[in-house]
Amino acid sequence: MIYIFLYLFLEVMVTTYFASMLGGFFTFLEIIITAFIGGFLLKNFKYSLMLNIKALTKREITQEEFIKQNVANAIGAILLIIPGFLTDIVGVLLQFGILTRVLTKIFKFKIAPKNTQNEPKFHYQEENFTYKQKRRYDDDEIIDVEIIDDSRTINH
Repeated sequence: MIYIFLYLFLEVMVTTYFASMLGGFFTFLEIIITAFIGGFLLKNFKYSLMLNIKALTKREITQEEFIKQNVANAIGAILLIIPGFLTDIVGVLLQFGILTRVLTKIFKFKIAPKNTQNEPKFHYQEENFTYKQKRRYDDDEIIDVEIIDDSRTINH
């Protein structure tokens, strides 16, 4: 909750500072223009996502880079739509990847450990039991059943 108030305080302070320098009309134009740019970027996000998917399948980028780029672009576009100078600044920094590089150096990207076996493991905490066997159904185990209704009634 404190982070929301901190964000609102910073947003009001930054917006007031830039609005006093630019004036009311240019502040209004900035809000409208950045909202249109953010909407355009969000609408065309699917194209950049397709390019990143192709690069990922060709192994030109890693999964980590794929996630960083797409999340940063989507959040940056949404922040450009929201009115306010602070959100616009952060949105532009996310679009160009500047803030993404800084944040990924501060917060490390966790990679899931690779499973060496193809079969899934299930662990039950209460019994300390590990289930490794994967059941497969072959044609020999399938039973074909036909139900014949043989209900005869006596009509008197």
